[in-house]
Amino acid sequence: MSADLLQVRLRLPRADFRLDVDLALPASGITVLFGPSGSGKTSVLRCVAGLEHAPEGQVRVAGECWQDTDRGVFLPTHQRPLGYVFQEASLFDHLDVTGNLRYGLRRVRCEQAEATLQAAIELLGIGHLLKRRTDALSGGERQRVAIARALATSPRVLLLDEPMAALDQARRQDILPWLERLRDELKLPMLYVTHSVNELARLADHLVVLDQGRVRSQGPLATVLASLDALVLLGDEAGVVISGQVLARDAAWHLQSVGFDEHVLWLASTDAPLQQTVRLRILARDVSLCTQPPRSTSIQNQLPGVVDALGPGNHPGETLVRVRCASKLLLARITSRAVQELGLVPGMPVWAQVKSVAIVH
Repeated sequence: MSADLLQVRLRLPRADFRLDVDLALPASGITVLFGPSGSGKTSVLRCVAGLEHAPEGQVRVAGECWQDTDRGVFLPTHQRPLGYVFQEASLFDHLDVTGNLRYGLRRVRCEQAEATLQAAIELLGIGHLLKRRTDALSGGERQRVAIARALATSPRVLLLDEPMAALDQARRQDILPWLERLRDELKLPMLYVTHSVNELARLADHLVVLDQGRVRSQGPLATVLASLDALVLLGDEAGVVISGQVLARDAAWHLQSVGFDEHVLWLASTDAPLQQTVRLRILARDVSLCTQPPRSTSIQNQLPGVVDALGPGNHPGETLVRVRCASKLLLARITSRAVQELGLVPGMPVWAQVKSVAIVH
């Protein structure tokens, strides 16, 4: 097995399903485990952590074997160099933030432990919280401290089990930028459990979709989201994520342009600096198609492309159309009658229309 991959093969009977997964995951970045409640997401994390003992399984992290039932290998949790962040921060209320962070160092015996802790404090922006009591922290601050405590142990892998499930929407928006920073700056594999499409769209590099203990789809985020199974997997939230650079701002109309390949998309202005790479989420329900260049339309974005593939929607009257625009793929959810009236077939030139107000940054 390659040391460049996180290898997870598990078979584990559960009350309502049988977990049966075979995953070869990237050795850096965030892999999101996505699916409805009861699909097996947390079971995978617990098996990787050694909190559950799958009767059949292999777990390898950075070339190190943590479990191999064929060879009788099973490392207990305390011997696995990992960090685990739960839904609740689970901090010690009798200790201040510094005390909580240093508690995590007790099982670490390396000369660089102190430097690692200081790097985690800086990375998560919690230096000003060190002397504060934990009961005086907001929910988002508590989770940032919990993540820093997990990172302080120099883990080989970081496991995050719905770390924002207990937070309200405002606190979730507070902590998301810090999670993005972890993804962008740490060379560390992270397994992140969620059933939030917004979280996976913002954070995931790699996506694994689970249902009833089995893998429905897995691969790079853009590839999985642009599949014709997207409607089945994500329902009304089906859409794609496109990366591009902020090119310009139109202060008069409070808009900004984001470029990818030779194309430009206009959307509501944000505080992202010029030239910064950003992710844009475009839902299939917000894309319409034309067979002629659009004229006299209120829709600000018209992208020339080619029909790549067609597939069934969730409703008999709907069709999912995948359109290739240069190197990127868009999904459009339209009526089957429109497909017939326009004569849409793979290879046909079209224009995809996307409302500026519908694009999520």
